[in-house]
Amino acid sequence: MRLKGKVAIVTGGSNGIGRAIAELFAREMAIVCLADVDEENGKLVFQKIDKYSNGLFMRTDISDEFQVKELVDAVLGRFGRIDILVNNAARFEFGTIETVTREQWDKVLGTNVIGYSNCTQAVIPSMKTAGQGVIVNIASVSSFVAEREHFPYNISKAAVYQMTRSWAIDLAPYNIRVNGICPGAIRTRATDTHIAALGLDPEQAYKDFGREAPMKRMGRPEEIAYGALFLASDESSFMTGHNMVLDGGSSID
Repeated sequence: MRLKGKVAIVTGGSNGIGRAIAELFAREMAIVCLADVDEENGKLVFQKIDKYSNGLFMRTDISDEFQVKELVDAVLGRFGRIDILVNNAARFEFGTIETVTREQWDKVLGTNVIGYSNCTQAVIPSMKTAGQGVIVNIASVSSFVAEREHFPYNISKAAVYQMTRSWAIDLAPYNIRVNGICPGAIRTRATDTHIAALGLDPEQAYKDFGREAPMKRMGRPEEIAYGALFLASDESSFMTGHNMVLDGGSSID
């Protein structure tokens, strides 16, 4: 069991990639603490994994630094430490430079950039005290591949890519490792929402999205979760500042 006894916070753990990470970490015997604005699904996921993890669930909007502080205080109060933080919660805002609004900027940057920063700032003191820690940021191939009418989302994920590198440099002296994952097209609820917003036929869209990758398919949340497990475990003990690309080869060209 690669994470036995480790205390892990997973944001955005109610659905998709976050849920897959939470479930896998629980099976690897981590104490999983879920945070999400989706309280209903968050509680369902927690009920499923609690027999393994003995963690907790808290409704948390990571764009609100006070809610993040309450989450971290609750985890430290119950378990005494935080070994792993997975920054996964995300907002999906699309458009072009001509259509993007201030409201969209506030939403996408508030979660994908400021939210990640809020969570990381909150866990650093306890990790410094412990003399170790692991932070995993879920970025995207959108961090470095421009996509049509994805402007706000692309910019936010590019920031996550660079935050991973910047934090790794600053936190290495404290034995806190920071790495990221850049997923390609993954079939999740967020993908379904995006397909619906574009007015596309879902099954055809899944085929079209998968056709862009040499492996000719979309990825599964579980495949990203195994990448997160590697980065969170001691198996990656000499890795920091790296953004792992898991995209079926779509960004090769």
